[in-house]
Amino acid sequence: MSEADNKPATAGAPKPSAAKTGRNRRKSRELALKGIYQGLMNQSELPKILRDMADDADFDRADQAFFRQLIEGVAEHMQELEQRIAVYVDRAVAELSPIEHAVLCLSAYELIYEPGVPYRVVINEGVELAKIYGGTDGHKYVNGVLDKLAAEARPGEVGQRRP
Repeated sequence: MSEADNKPATAGAPKPSAAKTGRNRRKSRELALKGIYQGLMNQSELPKILRDMADDADFDRADQAFFRQLIEGVAEHMQELEQRIAVYVDRAVAELSPIEHAVLCLSAYELIYEPGVPYRVVINEGVELAKIYGGTDGHKYVNGVLDKLAAEARPGEVGQRRP
């Protein structure tokens, strides 16, 4: 028997690429952002938001379980997320642009409730969403707020990365 015969059947099988997984999660975050925005603007209920997002052209390309986890988690913890964000913003949370508000809630949820996602990934994804959907310099504001929240929400992880 050759060495190749002793390897598990999956040893030579291609693994999903990190880029593909990242794209699926990025699409999940984009859909969650759209849903949170819809909820903020239209006071839509979660079941309607979920139906509307399922009709989005990108829905099939997203990690749907992760999308649901994000949107349901933000909906469940919205009041706490806004309170945690309020400490780091320079105005009332209700006065933030709706996109920045939605990005900050989404990213705050991940920082607080998704410890398996590295804080740098959470901040980067939030900044990228703010660049795509937000105002001209909104991503800089989002970056500053998330950096401060990360230091509070994940002091051990952030402390390890800082000199």
